[in-house]
Order: sequence, then structure tokens, then C-alpha cells
Amino acid sequence: MKYKIYNYLAGFFSLAIISTSCVNDADLIQLDPNNDAVDSFWKTDQDAIKGVNAAYGSLLTDGTYMRSTPLLLDLKGDDTRSNSPWDAMYNVGRFNSNASNAAIYGWAYETYYQGIYRANQVLENVSKIDMADAGLKNRIIGQAYFLRGLYLFHAVNLFKNVPLPTEIAAFYPQKTNEEGWKQVIADFKAAADLLPNSYTSVTGLDAGQKGRATKGAALGYLGKAYLFTKDFANAKTTFKQVIDLGVYSLVTNYRDNFTDTNENNSESLFEVQFSRSAGGVDLGWGGAPATGWGKTSARAITYAPRAFGWTDVQPTRTLFNEYQQEKTTANTVDPRLDATIFYNKPGGMQLYGKDFATFYAANPGDLNDLFCRKYQNSDGNYANEYDWRSGINERLLRYADVLLMYAESLNETGDTPGAYTYIKMVRDRAGLPNLAITKPGLTQATMREQIGHERFLEFPLEGHRFDDIRRWGWLQDPVKLAWLKSRDVEFNSYATGREYFPIPQLDIDNNPGTVQNPSY
Repeated sequence: MKYKIYNYLAGFFSLAIISTSCVNDADLIQLDPNNDAVDSFWKTDQDAIKGVNAAYGSLLTDGTYMRSTPLLLDLKGDDTRSNSPWDAMYNVGRFNSNASNAAIYGWAYETYYQGIYRANQVLENVSKIDMADAGLKNRIIGQAYFLRGLYLFHAVNLFKNVPLPTEIAAFYPQKTNEEGWKQVIADFKAAADLLPNSYTSVTGLDAGQKGRATKGAALGYLGKAYLFTKDFANAKTTFKQVIDLGVYSLVTNYRDNFTDTNENNSESLFEVQFSRSAGGVDLGWGGAPATGWGKTSARAITYAPRAFGWTDVQPTRTLFNEYQQEKTTANTVDPRLDATIFYNKPGGMQLYGKDFATFYAANPGDLNDLFCRKYQNSDGNYANEYDWRSGINERLLRYADVLLMYAESLNETGDTPGAYTYIKMVRDRAGLPNLAITKPGLTQATMREQIGHERFLEFPLEGHRFDDIRRWGWLQDPVKLAWLKSRDVEFNSYATGREYFPIPQLDIDNNPGTVQNPSY
């Protein structure tokens, strides 16, 4: 059922924007006389579904979750490192992205705004369609609000001061970061009011379809936006709403969150739907969709172990060592280590049908190195990742994240004892002892540090660590910054303001009045 979401519009709307010196926005927007899509589209329920599917389609291309966005989210954290030969990628983790070369970050920026534009098309036009199924209409509009909120979330979070398109226009002025978060929150609120808990109990064209945004996904991201803006009271209330839905639970096997064998499971609030069997075999690099495009991801080959892919991203030794700090109740190493990292494990470890120690025996550097295991097709069904076509869904928001963010919200609003309960849920799956017994009576400050540790081990290589570092203000704390430098040498090149990416120069040139982010 999830493949129905891929039927997004072929030949989406074209706008010819002609610039002169003394005109208004309405004068600038002209229809392409060779494309009558605007006149003939937005008439039926099917048109509305296709329109919102087009907005989902922007999640699948190189600028977003096919490759670029995971790199932008992962590489600045102390859980990852990069020795990529490609300078645009190598420099992300060294806080040295080039303002004159928008490779990777500029592709992401462009695609976020493509997705926003498509969502705005839905919001502007679907309300005007006479649809017999009012529930379907509300769900489509709710999904458009969610998707616009999600793309704006990334733009505001990664680029700081950005335009906030909420209607179709020729130019969009740059807004402050505070205004950006306000719009993100408004969109997720609107989405949460319109979306169902799931699509299993609805009727209509979207009945039973997996991969569509739900109330839980909208509330989860709404809570996250509150948390990122330090509105802990609203974050606490919103995360509790997600918990009280009774829809989500942690899966027994942690690794099931990162393979193609248990996708859209009970722990997943929202994930990007990739598949080897949908569409063609070409990769979706960006721009207008082509008929040959598949719906696969290049994340696996980008992060893959040496000789099985490009090895552009690797775990840090700091991450590996931190997994060793606390044994499970069975006196074993935290099982999340083996689900996250390939290494020369005593007793052996298999990758792509090979024994790690045997395969790398001739190369001591590789034998003693660390490689990514999350999101790898490495359990024996594939020899390597060199076809670039991973079908593993990207899990953007997991219930474990909600539980730990709720614990953080409790701690920040003065209920430190209450935080223990929700941390325990996540630790229990890993087999770790009850924190209330091993570390009773933590203060708000020491619990804050503990939550940092818990999140570090639960979410590495999932795009959360640097978001946490930035929102906690660690880069502005000399003691914490020195600590980060001791954990990951890439932090030695951090400069104030480089926690954000530069605004692409093309956007500055084309959007009058746009100011570049500080330090670029």
C-alpha cells in the first residue's frame, strides 16, 4: 500500500517569473502558455491526492533523504567523522562549508523550498475543490501542513534566518529564526488538528496507506519544535499527548528500526518510504521527476564500510568507547553498539556475508577501524552497496526520541524524579540497569547531563546529536566546547556562527535583501 504515495505529479506546474524594475508580485507570475496544468488540474479527489503526493516526493531526492540531509544532520556531531575525498562533504563536519560552493547544503536548501512550494499548492487549491469526502479533504490539507512544517523545520534548523513562504508569490523576504520557529509551530499545530491517528480506520482514497503523516507525527514534531525553542512547558504537554494516544511502543529488537525487514513499525512516528521495487532504477538527483526514477536511497553506499561502499561517514572512537562505559544487567556490552557499528569484535562479526576480521586481515588500518552499520543492507542479502539502491526507509522520528524528549521536558520543568520513568523505558530495551537504582537522586543539572549521555547512545547516526549539541548551547560554553574537541578533533575548526550553514549565494543573489549568516 505504501507505494501509492509515489504517484506524484508528472510535469508539475511551471511558473515563468519575469523581473522588471517597477512591478508587483502579481505582474511577475505568469503562466507558461505551453503548460495548461494549472487550468486543468485541482478538480477532483484524485487531483488532491496527487498534489499532496508531489509534496511527499520532495523527501525522496538527493537534497533531502536520498543523501544530502542525513549528511548535514550527522556530520557535525561527535558521533561521526568524515575522511571523504569530496571537500564539500569532508568540510561539513569541520564547520567549513564554502559559501561560494553550495554542493550538498545548497541542494538541501533548494529541495526544502521545492517541498514547501508543493505543499503550498495543495493548501491553496484543495480547499477550493468540491469533495464529497470531507474527511479525505481534511487529511490531505493536514498532510500539506505537516509537510510544509517539516521542510520549514529543516530550513529554520539548519540555515537559521530563512524565507517563510506560506502562499504563492514571486519573492519571499528573509525572516528571523524566531519567526521561522513560530511558523513551524503553527504548521504542526494545524496538521495535528486535521490528521488521523492512523490510516487503518479511515475510508477513502488513502485508506490503509502507510507512510502518510499522522496526528502522532505532527504532535511529535510540534513537541520537538517547542523543545528546540526552550518552551519546555508546551513541549511536556505535547509529548504527553503523543504518549497518551496509545499508538506507539518500542520494538523489541533495536536494529529493526534501521533495516527493511520491519518498516513502519510500532516505534515509528514518521519515516520516508524508500523501496527497491517501486519505480525505475535511476536515482532521483533532483528537479522535475523523471519516469525512470526509482524510490531508493543512496545513504547506504555513502555510509558503507570500506570495500562495500564509499565510507564517507564513520563512527567516532568516542562513540565506540562510550558504549563500553556501562554493562547490561547480564554483564554484557550495550547491544546498541553492534546494531550501530561494525568493528573487529572478539568472537567475530559478519558484514555482507563476510567475517570482519577475515575480510580486513590484510589491512591493519581497516581491521582496527570503525564503520557504520545502521541503515546498511549488510545482513547477507546483498554483496555490497555499489548499485546505489537501498530500499531501507529513513526513520525521521522514533518513539524512543519522544520518550527521552519527554523526560528532558519533565526535568527542565522541575520534575526530575518523573524523568527516570521514561528514561527507564529506553534503557530497559538495551538491558541496562534501572537508573533510579544506579544513580538515584540526580539533580536537574546532573540529570541534564545524563539525558545527553542517553541520547548519544540511543540515536547516533540518526541526525539528532548535533541538533542536541546546538540547542543545549554547548558550543557557546567554553568548558563544553573543549570537551567536544577532546572527543572529536573536527570541533577544533568550529567558529562562532558555523553551527548553521550558509545561505546559498544563488538565493542571496535572487532574493533581494537577504543577509548571509554570520561568519560566512
